[in-house]
Amino acid sequence: MTTNEVAAGESRARLEENLERVEELSKRLVSALTRRHPTPQALNGPDHALYTKAAQAYMQEWMTNPAKLIEQQVSFWGKTVTTFVEAQQQLARGKLTAPENPGPSDKRFKNPLWDSHPYFNYVKQQYLINANAIRDAIDAIEDMDEKEKRRLRYFSQQIVDMFAPTNFLATNPDALMKAVETEGESLVRGLENLVGDLEANNGELVVRLADDSAFEIGENIATAQGEVIYRNRMMEIIQYSPTTEQVYETPIVLFPPWINKFYILDLKPQNSLIRWVVDQGYTLFVVSWINPDCKYRDVGLEEYVDEGFLKAIEVAKDICGTDKVNAVGYCIAGTTLSLTLSLMKKRGDKSVKSATFFTALTDFSDQGEFTPFLQDDFADGIEQEIDQEGILPSFIMARTFSFLRSNDLIYGPAIRSYMMGETPPAFDLLYWNGDGANLPGRMFSQYLRGLCQRNEFAEGTFELFGEKLSVKDVDVPLMSIAAETDHIAAARDVYRGVQMMGSRSKHFVMGQSGHIAGIVNPPSKGKYGHFVNDDLSGDFDAWKETAEFQEGSWWPHWEGWLRKRSGKKVPAREPGDSAYAPLAPAPGTYVKLKAAQQNQ
Repeated sequence: MTTNEVAAGESRARLEENLERVEELSKRLVSALTRRHPTPQALNGPDHALYTKAAQAYMQEWMTNPAKLIEQQVSFWGKTVTTFVEAQQQLARGKLTAPENPGPSDKRFKNPLWDSHPYFNYVKQQYLINANAIRDAIDAIEDMDEKEKRRLRYFSQQIVDMFAPTNFLATNPDALMKAVETEGESLVRGLENLVGDLEANNGELVVRLADDSAFEIGENIATAQGEVIYRNRMMEIIQYSPTTEQVYETPIVLFPPWINKFYILDLKPQNSLIRWVVDQGYTLFVVSWINPDCKYRDVGLEEYVDEGFLKAIEVAKDICGTDKVNAVGYCIAGTTLSLTLSLMKKRGDKSVKSATFFTALTDFSDQGEFTPFLQDDFADGIEQEIDQEGILPSFIMARTFSFLRSNDLIYGPAIRSYMMGETPPAFDLLYWNGDGANLPGRMFSQYLRGLCQRNEFAEGTFELFGEKLSVKDVDVPLMSIAAETDHIAAARDVYRGVQMMGSRSKHFVMGQSGHIAGIVNPPSKGKYGHFVNDDLSGDFDAWKETAEFQEGSWWPHWEGWLRKRSGKKVPAREPGDSAYAPLAPAPGTYVKLKAAQQNQ
């Protein structure tokens, strides 16, 4: 038998083996998809009314200004035909090359073949021409409500992104080359990754962003030393072990968001805010929220405030023997901390000495990038899901956030995993991002309707415990940290809410980068700087124009402000006391509850 015959036989054997694997994986794929529970239609996109309004506005534009629309069409046709003619001319000359002008650059089209090969170049150029034509057509619509137009622009962009040629095997040179190089093995591995993701999420397609097997909570992430010193149905409270002989008298109670897990603040020693705060000589308590299941259907913001915020403040005061604490709230927990402070003001409770807010919204008058998801059709779909499940499953929130950056968080990872057959990277931040939590039905409905849609807290009409709460009631000394490129809590929106607060001592800081990197920015990295300005009398643009830029992390700036409000030094406190015996070592047990397991 010749060498070629041996190679051909080995190739056939590999092909047969791969076909057997594909058959087995196909059965698992069908089985996984049957486990998917039906999602309300409104959560899969806008109803037809949005497109009807767009069509009506487009026709109105055609009637009143036909010349502008004809100009757009002629421009589109001209670019399309020119690209086709250039490609034909190159082939007619016998050259398997692209035109001299390969078209605009786009990070999705990194492979040189997109610029050098006539087929791939033509596909790329025509896609980008079509994408620009759609955007131009939407921008040209004038007789349409701005909020509806914003939604139309968003959902149209989702369609444009979905149909990128990189998302299809036949028009993705990287995937085709990998399939040839591996004799189809990459496609089989990709199918294995797809089936694995579906099985892990009860039939829902949630692209795995990180290698789950590379991390174990409490072993190589969330490793700061401490003890769970209190537990109820809503939370565990972790008191971290001191690393200094003396600590400031006033403790810090930190409330992380409950959409994700608290250990974003303790991913690894070198970027751990928790470790850094303790090393500065503070007694630190951090709340670890429960990952709720359907039994939490009727849990609302009242329970988060009463059994969470107020209880944690009480426990910290008891253990430390103090009358006050310094409180910190991150994202939705910052919003809820402001609600709590308003309630405490009504009750005459002065237990909070100062408040720090990380990327926390209190004024929702501008819904920003979340506009598409905060209209009634989507909210109605959310409430249908809540009525059905009792909770908002974590994958819905994860999907919503991901679609705000779909090329980076959905299509790019899906291409690498499902078409290239690559194992997701061992990246701790992406692992945390995928470790989401469910949300209690009643709580999320209150947040969605009362705060986001009706903006009741800013209006002074948000009701909890029989009290009408207002952002103006927040009158403790405060510092608010926003992030310059935050797409979840835009800096200008955070600033507007801080302006409304009633405190006579307000400090606003804007860090560079986004919602996570703008907060998790250790001084040792020297990566992102920050802006400071104590003059909050003007609008956000005026504040930013006169703000002073400072190199490096805002953490030391915050610590200097906090130190003035933390009292004298006292001997360091070990976690717990006779009334609060340690229950489990940090990071505790609640943080290890996975949303997918909770939903099964």
